[in-house]
Amino acid sequence: MPKNLPTFENWEAEKIKEAEFLAAAEELEPGYQVARLRILRGLTQAQLAEMVGTRQPSIARLENGSSIPSLSFLNKIATALNAKIELRLVPDSK
Repeated sequence: MPKNLPTFENWEAEKIKEAEFLAAAEELEPGYQVARLRILRGLTQAQLAEMVGTRQPSIARLENGSSIPSLSFLNKIATALNAKIELRLVPDSK
């Protein structure tokens, strides 16, 4: 790794202090968490897609928030990333 690049953990620790970043991360929570774990595991989107049995654009759409994943798709991703799914229902603030 080049010396001038921060680790993901250091980058995330700095970005999470920014209110705008935090709000976007919460809105895109499933995709953000998939991208975070994928990067921490050292995988590309294409590699994760192969492990899950899908194509790279499906992973990209999930990570960028342009698609809503099914629970079964998230379960496949969680298995591939050696992770677990936690589901919460929270009251709508409206």
